[in-house]
Amino acid sequence: MKILDKYLLKTFLTTFTMVFVILFFIFILQSVWLFIAELAGKDLDLIMVLKFLLFAMPRIVPLVLPLSVLLASIMTFGNLAENYEFAAMKSAGISLQRAMKSLIIFISILSIVAFLFANNVIPYAEYKFINFRRNIAQLKPAMAIAEGQFSDVGLFNIKVNKKSGKDGNTLTGITIHKKSPLGDGNKTVIKAKNGELISSEKSSTLHLVLNDGNYYEDVATRKYEDMKKVPFAKSTFKKYIINIDLSKLNAVDVNNSNVSNTNTMLNLSELTYTLDSLHKNMDTEISSFSENINQRVGVLNRTMPVNVPSKNKILPKNLLSIYKNDKKLEVLNLAISTVENNVYSIDGTNTELENKQKNINGHLLAFFDKFVITYACFLMFFIGAPLGAIIRKGGLGLPIVFAVLIFITFHFINTFGKRVSQEDQLSPFLGAWLSSLILTPLAILLTYRATNDIGLINMDVFMAPFQKLFQKVFPSQK
Repeated sequence: MKILDKYLLKTFLTTFTMVFVILFFIFILQSVWLFIAELAGKDLDLIMVLKFLLFAMPRIVPLVLPLSVLLASIMTFGNLAENYEFAAMKSAGISLQRAMKSLIIFISILSIVAFLFANNVIPYAEYKFINFRRNIAQLKPAMAIAEGQFSDVGLFNIKVNKKSGKDGNTLTGITIHKKSPLGDGNKTVIKAKNGELISSEKSSTLHLVLNDGNYYEDVATRKYEDMKKVPFAKSTFKKYIINIDLSKLNAVDVNNSNVSNTNTMLNLSELTYTLDSLHKNMDTEISSFSENINQRVGVLNRTMPVNVPSKNKILPKNLLSIYKNDKKLEVLNLAISTVENNVYSIDGTNTELENKQKNINGHLLAFFDKFVITYACFLMFFIGAPLGAIIRKGGLGLPIVFAVLIFITFHFINTFGKRVSQEDQLSPFLGAWLSSLILTPLAILLTYRATNDIGLINMDVFMAPFQKLFQKVFPSQK
């Protein structure tokens, strides 16, 4: 390796490492902020908190890595151009492509490592992260409930004045608001003097045993006058047991996606197998529903042999005319009921098929994401390196502005494409690759302009029409 390659590689690696550590720390703080409600006041020791964060770290890498490559590229090549080191290279006959050679090799290795990381480490960390949260809730159920504030646990909002005992399982001063299944507020309130949390490693259900309390429930009335009185029913109990589903504790995710969707916990081979099963299941359901609805409406299956009668009967134009008046109403009511049932069945199946298609789209997006992060490293390098050489500014000033603007654009388009694809309004392939496809021409343009010593914006091209107009309006006098 030549001295120049060693110098460029050392400069880039130093900047890249510094930027990656700083950005990683910032994103970790953001993750802590997102999960602060789960970590604060839940009787967790330092080791558990560190494990919690350790399993959450790998998911941050796909965000931090491309941004670090972009910012490090702009800063490195901006410093070289600002200190006239590029001018010295060009005077010695070294082109920009030759200067980038060693860094291109490094970015290639980094992209391969990023792919292996996304395919193996991130799925494993996602699996451990979700199960770690569930296991904490089972081993230390008091984690789900904090003192002096309402904690949202499944269908209940629970507040306790004090927790005691070895694991904080003994509760005092309990107030519970039960959510309505219809989503129209809390209509049930339960108050108890004390209680106990009981859980088991083999069960995903948390038992809350309440002692000496009252049960209040609003009574629905039809009359407006009675509603003003706010009627309710009250009962007293000595012992009351509430079963809480612990899987509800895992309903929050950093990427704002449902944890029940396990596509982020699968590698490429597992995603391929799962997608094949999902497609087969969907095709089977479509075929089954098609046969079922055809039988309901009386459509014959043309693949089956049909016994054609020897004499074709000519049906009257008005079929109701063959019935008596007292039977016509029954026939019409039966027809209306059949149509309504078929429409209801079609709507229900259509909704179910849409949800299954969204699930398939989510798995496809997870499949393509593992390749997108690999290409994103190349893309950000070929945007950042030429851009740094053009703007000729290093340090943490202008490079950060350009890097943030470019990355925000990349991340916004990427998020938009995934959301649209998830709703089946765009191909999952295009949704995952949309940001890369849009920014690739920018990388090519910047590389071309930097190679040919052309500025970022050629002002003569924009000013020429205005100069001509100015000359026509104010012609020069001889």
